[in-house]
Amino acid sequence: MHALEKILAKNSGRETVKAGEIITAKIDFAEINDLYLQTVYSFYEMGGERVWDNERCAFVFDHYAPCPDVKSASNHKEMREFAKKNNLRFHFDTNCGVCHQVMPEAGVIYPGMIVVATDSHTTTHGAFGALGTGCGATDMATILMTGELWFRVPEIIEVRLEGKAPAGVFPKDVILAVLGKIRADGAVYKAIDFTGSYVEELGVAGRMVICNMAVEMGAKTAYMQPNKEVLEYVSKRAVRPFEVQYTDPGYAYAESYVFNVAELSPQLSCPSSVENVHSLESVVAQGDVFLDQGYIGSCTGGRVEDIAVAAKILKDRHIAKYTRLVIVPASAEVMQECIRLGYIQDLMDAGATIMAPGCAACLGVHGGIIAPGETCITSTNRNFPGRMGSKEAKLYLASPAAVAASMISGKITDPREYL
Repeated sequence: MHALEKILAKNSGRETVKAGEIITAKIDFAEINDLYLQTVYSFYEMGGERVWDNERCAFVFDHYAPCPDVKSASNHKEMREFAKKNNLRFHFDTNCGVCHQVMPEAGVIYPGMIVVATDSHTTTHGAFGALGTGCGATDMATILMTGELWFRVPEIIEVRLEGKAPAGVFPKDVILAVLGKIRADGAVYKAIDFTGSYVEELGVAGRMVICNMAVEMGAKTAYMQPNKEVLEYVSKRAVRPFEVQYTDPGYAYAESYVFNVAELSPQLSCPSSVENVHSLESVVAQGDVFLDQGYIGSCTGGRVEDIAVAAKILKDRHIAKYTRLVIVPASAEVMQECIRLGYIQDLMDAGATIMAPGCAACLGVHGGIIAPGETCITSTNRNFPGRMGSKEAKLYLASPAAVAASMISGKITDPREYL
């Protein structure tokens, strides 16, 4: 079996599982973000009284942090009351950050587990050798009541990433290149296993970037075999013992794709579809793309490594006149580290606006949304119309390095010029 199948078998009390089977499995951790107050309502409507385990579920207030309006503040109030009533051990309020960042930091994510959250980008946690997937409010209410959820065992696709990335090519570029080939519907309800020498050498942050965007291909979940860096990270933080699952030698994948990372250059996902991927060079060659805003943040591009490369590029420089650059650290821990290392000061000196940790403009309701006719280059994960504000705005997805470099000239720019 594949490691993911072993996780599903273990949590469903079975010796084996195979693709296509419907099973019921125990959930190791459940997370509800602040878009899903309906989970609480559904819980009570279905007769729920207390959550099944107050140490295995949490709310994360990240999409509206701090609250931009009365409605979101009221939602937080009701969810906080539910958390208090159930004496939840873990509760991540508006001072914490994005769910996919704060949960690993808190040690509730570890290899061999099943984590389900009310957020499609829960595929991120495949970076730790976990099975992470999203669900809706009703399914989540069922989990809170029973600690279990049904799954269809997914077919598994191998995406093998070989070679060493050239200077100026980051994990965001790699996953955009993969997306451009497999497309937005190429892995619907399948799992993606990222393998190969590039993955084996990749750090925690880079792994999270790649697994995060597996869902943009329709994937139900993602997976990477934990390496030394992952195991060291998790061992320092994990709140309970864990067991790494390994794929059997000779496992037969449903499909396999191979990418030579050494051949890649910086990539862009162009308006208005994530799969509309082109090399940055080819876009620039067609003419200047002038920008109104740059954005570095979210569960895809707001970690220390992301902010560090932006600060390196922008140190002793300044963003173009009449543009703005919004920086949103993925968590309070990330922000504190970036303050300690001087990155925040360097970025502020360069003209950047620093936001509180959270999702901010990535969901298009606050914290740097864009106006009709504007163009933004962003390190986030989606660029369909209206994602970060007006439906008449244009979004280009890129690495944090490309965002920072582009804001110096106010037009899309190859980051290799500054590295």
